Amino acid sequence: MAGSIAASAFLPGSPAAAPPKSVLGERPDSLDVRGIAAKPGSSSSAAALSAGKTRTHAAIPKVNGGSSALADPEHDTMSSSSSSAAPRTFYNQLPDWSMLLAAITTIFLAAEKQWTLLDWKPKRPDMLTDTFGFGRMIHEGLMFRQNFSIRSYEIGADRTASIETLMNHLQETALNHVKSAGLLGDGFGSTPEMSKRDLFWVVSQMQAIVERYPCWGDTVEVDTWVGAHGKNGMRRDWHIRDSVTGHTILKATSKWVMMHKLTRRLARIPDEVRTEIEPYFFEHASIVDEDNQKLPKLPDIEGANVAKYVRTGLTPRWADLDINQHVNNVKYIGWILESAPISILEKHELASIVLDYKRECGRDSVLQSHTTVYTDCNKHSGQTTLHCEHLLSLESGPTIVKARTMWRPKGTRPQESIIPSSS
Repeated sequence: MAGSIAASAFLPGSPAAAPPKSVLGERPDSLDVRGIAAKPGSSSSAAALSAGKTRTHAAIPKVNGGSSALADPEHDTMSSSSSSAAPRTFYNQLPDWSMLLAAITTIFLAAEKQWTLLDWKPKRPDMLTDTFGFGRMIHEGLMFRQNFSIRSYEIGADRTASIETLMNHLQETALNHVKSAGLLGDGFGSTPEMSKRDLFWVVSQMQAIVERYPCWGDTVEVDTWVGAHGKNGMRRDWHIRDSVTGHTILKATSKWVMMHKLTRRLARIPDEVRTEIEPYFFEHASIVDEDNQKLPKLPDIEGANVAKYVRTGLTPRWADLDINQHVNNVKYIGWILESAPISILEKHELASIVLDYKRECGRDSVLQSHTTVYTDCNKHSGQTTLHCEHLLSLESGPTIVKARTMWRPKGTRPQESIIPSSS
């Protein structure tokens, strides 16, 4: 039976005998290739020939819209003149996936071309080193290094970072150094043994020399280390350089003593604390020629090359206090410069500063800032340089900080030194 049906499909001129419709499981010849009962049609040979050709072509499906290699060439001519369209099968109803695949491939090739045209190579070495600014121990664990990117909110009217920004970087690296060494207790830079005894560090003296000020977007590299200072103190040094050029930006040194948190009096370094910190001492000075001149009281004199300025009514805000409940030492620098005349700030930049801290300042303090300006003329360059004496005191009289600053005209730069990074 199956052979007769196949023969009738390919040889329409020799029709096969129709099987009995009552036989179970047989397909009636009134069903087309889609399994749908066909409508009664003409029994002429031309109609049979057309139906046979159509069924033969439909038995060879078109995949993804492509033409079959086994298609009858005669069918194309006959189908163009046929009034009825070829029956649609499941296969030739699928979408043309080749068109979609070609579009996706074109998009990816275009994207890949644009990607390769971009220069994704790092333009600065620091982009691969200390990316998140966490810092790391170097020089056999005796030195700590951390990178900082100069933010837009850290620059001033000169489009450069302020001295307070750089001093904050010094303080941040000092604390991170203690933390990376595993010596951070529950205080502000206190070691575990210091925390047990309610001790914390306070800065007594600081000196900073600024060779240039970084701009917005620059990345600075800060190195810091500690050493012994006398029998009852500690010294901490810093060196800030441009992470790309290696040019020195700032060098600073400081001296620290211990204070008792409850009595607010200076204390000696206990042996247990000394045992903690001595393995990290690195006897190396960032500033060779330190300004160790004693800061005198502001002279009560008048002269052609001397001018005095005073700013009163300065009070700390809550945000100016650190966790030891006294004013952060960087805030003092801002108060000192409050009394500097605007003419100096507009035409000069701070070249160096020496600070001598006398006592701490609390949140209820009211301060006044005094500045005495001395004008000096450089005989060799003909440029006018300035140095100032500063005094920050309580309005009741006691001195908080003494300072000396040196100023150079804007646009002039000292001879830049390039000191390579050591790791």
